[in-house]
Amino acid sequence: MNDASRLNPTPVLKHWRPKSDPQGALIEALRLELKTATDAGHRVTMGAARHSMGGQSLPRDGVAITFDNPWFEIDTANEVYRVSAGARWSEVIARLDPLGFSPKVMQSNNDFGVASTFCINAHGWPVPHGPFGSTVRALRLMLADGSLVECSRTQNAELFSLAMGGYGLFGIIVDLDVEMARNVLLAPTVVLMPGDEFADHFIPAVEKDPAILLAYGRLSVARRDFFSEALMTTYRAADPQPSPLPAATSGGAMTAISNAIYREQIGSEIPKRLRWLAESRLNPSIGSGLATRNSLLNEPVSNLANPSRYRTDILHEYFVPPQRFRAFLAACREVIPPAKAEFINVTLRYVGADETAVMAFAPQPRIAAVMSFSQEMSTEGEIDMLETTQRLIDRVIALDGAFYLPYRLHASRDQVEKAYPGTARFVDRKRFYDPKLLFRNAMWDAYFS
Repeated sequence: MNDASRLNPTPVLKHWRPKSDPQGALIEALRLELKTATDAGHRVTMGAARHSMGGQSLPRDGVAITFDNPWFEIDTANEVYRVSAGARWSEVIARLDPLGFSPKVMQSNNDFGVASTFCINAHGWPVPHGPFGSTVRALRLMLADGSLVECSRTQNAELFSLAMGGYGLFGIIVDLDVEMARNVLLAPTVVLMPGDEFADHFIPAVEKDPAILLAYGRLSVARRDFFSEALMTTYRAADPQPSPLPAATSGGAMTAISNAIYREQIGSEIPKRLRWLAESRLNPSIGSGLATRNSLLNEPVSNLANPSRYRTDILHEYFVPPQRFRAFLAACREVIPPAKAEFINVTLRYVGADETAVMAFAPQPRIAAVMSFSQEMSTEGEIDMLETTQRLIDRVIALDGAFYLPYRLHASRDQVEKAYPGTARFVDRKRFYDPKLLFRNAMWDAYFS
């Protein structure tokens, strides 16, 4: 098996895709699988899209499990839905959209699994929320001994806080109770500004204007003007609201063209400048940009699929205190342009404070910088990426920020411990709840074992 980086070919003993159901057969089948693996000394790892780039969903010589057959129980009165762990966000949107609802928080693409989103505690465009875990009310977790426990902020609260952003190391999530929001037609406002002024505009907008429901930013990436300009896009409810709302869509006629332009940036500065010109000057003047909340969220990561056999896309993500954002841009200007890897995109998002997860990357509000590099699939490309990553992490830690763990496992253990003060407790409680270390993956081996 492999993951989205295509740099982690991993031998596994077994890939099991059980059919999920609310109770009964699945639970007993999981218990039997865990007992068999424990008796044989094999590791077990859950996965869904298997997009994490550090091999966290790949159990070397162990059992990989992927749930199938998603199911839903939707409570529109209380705006909560119970969903099986293996459901993808595209399936959630398909079920909620006809009812007039939308995910309150989800990843920025729809082809990831809901439980996987909780395990990496991902975030997206909706504001002013924290990561996805902030909208999860409860879940059922199967521990290494086969016991099934209910976890929430009031019941088995420690396990809840460990499993949130716990990378599947504490057990198998069976299902989750998740908050939803009303689906609405949204209208964008796009503002161009100097890159160094982005935080000064972005934070007041998302924290003080309750009418803003989604927001993100972008930065210019051509080397000549690297991060010199920023684009802030915010969405408010359109007036009037149509009834009924149009059904959620995914992609469009421009998707293939956009991907082609995106790919042309590799090895050439002119397409980078042209893309920025289109995003910052042309696109805002063409059309209304009206779209429902669900349509904006309903995009697959496959829209930006990389067809090259010789290069791979690698993500980084950094969480920066807003007051240190200007210094973060200065650090990036020093570290990124000299690197061998091609820098092709950055999206800026807001992440509200996470007061629950032991491995919180945003203990206070943060600006998240989601970066995309194109790397050669070679030893030289891998060394360059490792060195660039460690340089960026050092600079971000010096700014009291953090980096996201589920990408290439290029950080040092010292960097992990500095960015995540809860690491020692996380490892200690892992060994308490899973003393035989049944649930293990590449991240455990690299950072925690």
